[in-house]
Amino acid sequence: MTESDCYLEALTVANIRNTFYFRQAHKQIAVSFSLADKVMEMRRTCSRLVSRKLVEKDTAEPFDVEESPPERWGEDMEVESAEDAKHVMAVVDGVTLVASVSLKVLQDGDIYSALLQIVQSLHDVLVSFPVSEAPLQRQIHLVCEAWWKKGLKEKEKFGRTAFLISLQKSFILKKPGAEIQRVWSLHDVLLSLDYTSEDNKQIIDLLSQCFHRPTYIRNDDGKRFLVFLFSWNMSFIWVIHGTIKNQLEFYSKAMTTLISEIYYRAWKKASGEFLEQIESSCIQDFMQCAVFLHRASPVHSKVRQILSYFHTRKGCHQVDKMLYNLYRPILWKALSAPNFEVRANATLLFTEAFPIHDPDQNNKNVDEDIQKQLDIAMGLLEDPHPTVRSNATLGVCKILAKCWELLPPTIITDFLKKLVMELATDTSSPDVRCSVFKCLSIVLDNSLSHPLLEKLLPTLKYSLHDNSEKVRTAFLDMLIKVKAVRAAKFWDVCNMDHLLARLSIDSHSVSKRIVDLLFKSFFPVNESEREWCCRCITLIQMNPKAARKFYQHVYRHTAPTNIIKLMLAIQRVLNSCIQTNFDLSEINDSNKENSAAEPVTLGKDIAVVSGLLEVVVILWRSVEKALKQNEEAQKYIFAKFGNVMAKYFQAFEDERCTVPLVQLASFMPPAVVPTFSCGVLSRLRRMDPGAVPTQYSQLLDCICSWGQASGVLELITDWLTEALPKNGEKAKTNRKVQIQDTLEARPDLALLYLEYLLSHTSTREKVLALDQRLLKQLQTVLGNWKSVLYTHLSSTADPKSFSVDTALKAFVFHGRLGAHLQHNYSEDRNYLLSLEHVAAWVAERVLPFLAKCTNDDGEDSMMESQLLAVQITESFLSVCRDVLLVGLGDETFKGQILHLCSLILLSEAGYLCIPAVLPVLKEVVESCVLKENTEAEENQEDPTTVILGVVANIFQKVIELLAHRLRKEPEEGKQLCQSAVPGLRDFLETAEAWDRAPLSGVFSTVFAVIIVEKRHFLQKITQPEEVITPGSIEDMPPLSRILLSVILTSSSVCRAFLTEVNSSLDSEAISCLNELAAVLHVLAVIKHTGQSKGNVKSAAISVQQQLHNHAVTSVDSRDIQRVIYESSVKTLNEILNL
Repeated sequence: MTESDCYLEALTVANIRNTFYFRQAHKQIAVSFSLADKVMEMRRTCSRLVSRKLVEKDTAEPFDVEESPPERWGEDMEVESAEDAKHVMAVVDGVTLVASVSLKVLQDGDIYSALLQIVQSLHDVLVSFPVSEAPLQRQIHLVCEAWWKKGLKEKEKFGRTAFLISLQKSFILKKPGAEIQRVWSLHDVLLSLDYTSEDNKQIIDLLSQCFHRPTYIRNDDGKRFLVFLFSWNMSFIWVIHGTIKNQLEFYSKAMTTLISEIYYRAWKKASGEFLEQIESSCIQDFMQCAVFLHRASPVHSKVRQILSYFHTRKGCHQVDKMLYNLYRPILWKALSAPNFEVRANATLLFTEAFPIHDPDQNNKNVDEDIQKQLDIAMGLLEDPHPTVRSNATLGVCKILAKCWELLPPTIITDFLKKLVMELATDTSSPDVRCSVFKCLSIVLDNSLSHPLLEKLLPTLKYSLHDNSEKVRTAFLDMLIKVKAVRAAKFWDVCNMDHLLARLSIDSHSVSKRIVDLLFKSFFPVNESEREWCCRCITLIQMNPKAARKFYQHVYRHTAPTNIIKLMLAIQRVLNSCIQTNFDLSEINDSNKENSAAEPVTLGKDIAVVSGLLEVVVILWRSVEKALKQNEEAQKYIFAKFGNVMAKYFQAFEDERCTVPLVQLASFMPPAVVPTFSCGVLSRLRRMDPGAVPTQYSQLLDCICSWGQASGVLELITDWLTEALPKNGEKAKTNRKVQIQDTLEARPDLALLYLEYLLSHTSTREKVLALDQRLLKQLQTVLGNWKSVLYTHLSSTADPKSFSVDTALKAFVFHGRLGAHLQHNYSEDRNYLLSLEHVAAWVAERVLPFLAKCTNDDGEDSMMESQLLAVQITESFLSVCRDVLLVGLGDETFKGQILHLCSLILLSEAGYLCIPAVLPVLKEVVESCVLKENTEAEENQEDPTTVILGVVANIFQKVIELLAHRLRKEPEEGKQLCQSAVPGLRDFLETAEAWDRAPLSGVFSTVFAVIIVEKRHFLQKITQPEEVITPGSIEDMPPLSRILLSVILTSSSVCRAFLTEVNSSLDSEAISCLNELAAVLHVLAVIKHTGQSKGNVKSAAISVQQQLHNHAVTSVDSRDIQRVIYESSVKTLNEILNL
């Protein structure tokens, strides 16, 4: 029996399992059986029999697919064996394989009714396959696709299914490229679908989603498909355009370009009604959006980008015609619209699309249209609004750059004169001036503009000194462009002296650009090192400060190797100066761009030498990291400069030279400069007590950079120890540094040294890296100065004396040093504990002096000891604030400091410390808020909640004290309130972030104080004329005025305050007419500022609901309560705009 006979026999029901043998044989390469070949062989003789057998098998199979559909396979598998379930799938797989092969060999004229029946059966179960059978689903999918492509009967049905599955898969696959290609190959399927049918709604939704799928927009076949969709159905164009507009805000610039390409290709391919629809519904809609959208809209720039895609394709007859027709009803009206934003948007479109003309017109009409448009452009340069003028400047410059050859010379000259002579000096708007210089760079790209601009640009030289930094920056960018395109010599446009003068004083942004402009002039890397030195000396002679600025930026333009070469070249020059008695005339050569000064004589050389030394210092700093990475180069530099440093110190004794020399010495190890390094500490010891930082800062830097900070610290400790009052015989010391001289101790100078060391990062790191015992000893000595302070508190000594100021400063540094040590040695809290001990000392020894005493005349006066007590307390609170600010304070420390704040406020004159207490409260809250944001919400017993409760109580006490001082001493109270304003503002802004108990009570306190003060004011009114609704904060009582001014500085604080107002009104805490009137007065003040309109209105409605309960029926028009009621109603109506 032949293989064909065996195969036909296998198709019978009795031999159904033999079919699987042939299916497996077809799949195995080693077995020489090809199902396609056998079907082709049998095509003429028994193809009908094959199909009939397949149909019979499908009908007679015990595990028929229709009787056991896929959705029930999970249930069936619980009852039937797994082997039977696999058997069902194998049957479907075999039938699919035969159908697929049969389709491939099917030829015209063949009868395929039985095959159609098989494919229909497969199609019916396709959508119900489980995920585990994806390969089989794919095979049936391919059968449906092949059926569509063959164009057989019912192809629309199978094609639709194949298209839908491919479309769905293209959305879910990680690499959908192949599936998108298949979608494109099946795109003709859409032509057979009814757009209005409900059955196709799913496909339409998926098609619209394609336009916000980056995989489609980026893929070539995907773009072809999206372009095709514009020509599928007229109604669908609206859907596409709406989908894109909704997503446009989220597209990147690159994605927007691809969308623009799709629109352009769709427009170019369209014809008839589709073309009209795309132009009117899409392109013209974008034009309207580009004109009428706010410039701040995130969509505006994307819409302009799409239109720009069309503008760049001008020159094509079809594009020119379309732009002319679509812009005509929109653009010309918009250019003269009353709204400046509309005019500004239209200006950008108009100048970008210039010229907008009808290509079908004759040349004469085209010329007339273009002339009209040029007149319009000139008119836009004179628009009253600066934004329009700025946009017109950009547009005109683009027109000149693009159409220079086509425009008459007179028009070009008129435009440039308008820009250079008028708009570049537009005093009303720095934006316009800035725009001129930015846009002239566009014109410079056209080389034909250079001759004319070379004549005009020198008139702009004073723009370098414009009072707007962005204008100066734009001007310099233009000069850099002039230099790059060689349009003119930049020093002809702006004099070198002007550039150097501006370099010496201007910001980093401007200075950087000037250096970009001048770098090759003063550092010609292609010239010899000798020439570099000549240019350097010339620059120093022209402007020493500019020279320093110039070399600060040099590292950005050249390699460290060149910088080191310049340093060594300068060193050779300095060496020659020593040898030739400061005669620099040999190397003072002239150069083309920089005029050299006259030969330098001995009397003038010091300025140049000091300038050269400063340049070396600046250059060394810029390559310091590079030198550390190259040990050999570093050693070489150390050796070269180390050998001559002693001679430099001897020869250059002028202070202008010694400062940079000391800095140079600090870059090198002390062994390299032994003569200088051995005398630094001695110089610090002999420093005058009234020395300024510039005299000792360099020496301290040297000491620290050499790792000898311990010597300075011991000197400071010795001086502070010796200056303390001695109770007994002087203790012996074993420290290395001994004061051999007969000089007295200088505690003031010691504290100046300590202040410098702790205030600068580089020196502070060196000091804190020292042995902890040395640092702890210094802290102990600083702490001992408390006894000096107490002595002055308890005696009649003058608190302004030398030792009092020194003691107070030492007291502050004791706290600051403790904070630094706590940060460095955070494993324990010893240093926090020392601060807590100081807090206890302040409470025990200092606060008793915060009391009023009465003199013989019976009037209150402030004792000098009380003033000192306030200074001590404020100084300590300032240190505590800083400790909390940097996050060093733990719960115990916060508790101790808050306890101290409470004691301060309970003191008789504690109110004087309110400005110092408020920042502490703010930092405590800040630290608690940060902690709360990183942890889960705790219960009411948790330490954070307790601490914040204490803060709320202290704040309430602060407000009470302010109110009390205002009542008792109005003038003093006002000054106190003013000094407390910064602290109040910062505290309320921080408290607002907590937005729940216990800090919500802060705003309750503020609201209650304002209402009570205003109610008290209303109760004292005796005349109806005195009932006046406040028009501003100034019309409120003193404390209310202060508190409201603080509240209204922050919109978030204002919202929190109004939330508390609403809460109080809802809880009916406001119980009388005067209180409701007070609330309305507060709301009126807030309404006048325009803040939180919604919250103000909500509070006013709550007042309205309660106000009618207090209606006054008295007929006496002079009854105060009636007047207050009527005034309240009137105020309420004004707030609610009734």
